[in-house]
Amino acid sequence: MDTDDVMAWAARYEQAWRAQDTAAVEDLFTEQAVYRRGAYDDGLRGHAAIAEFWPDPTPFTMRAEPVAVAPPTAVLRVEVQYLGDLGDQPREFRDLWIVRFAPDGRAEHFEEWAHWPGLDYGGSTTD
Repeated sequence: MDTDDVMAWAARYEQAWRAQDTAAVEDLFTEQAVYRRGAYDDGLRGHAAIAEFWPDPTPFTMRAEPVAVAPPTAVLRVEVQYLGDLGDQPREFRDLWIVRFAPDGRAEHFEEWAHWPGLDYGGSTTD
């Protein structure tokens, strides 16, 4: 996987997420993939668990850029801004995605490190 391949994968991820296309999970992730939603998350395992988590109808914008690509692993900086009403939830995130790819170009390990305005360095909200 080179940088172009990684960014194409990220574009497909965004497109599937935006469309709430749970069937695309199989095209993006290996059958036994681990999807960690945080640094200390045990992770969702396999297509069914990832697909169950996937749907989110809230409109958003997303921008991704590569930080490092050292096959089979890539690190991306991702900015997501939700456009709908989320109540007390954060509306803007800056994430680091750590993705390890299988030889077929699908992710076998996905780890997200999300940060948002008002989150202190210890992980608590500073409001």
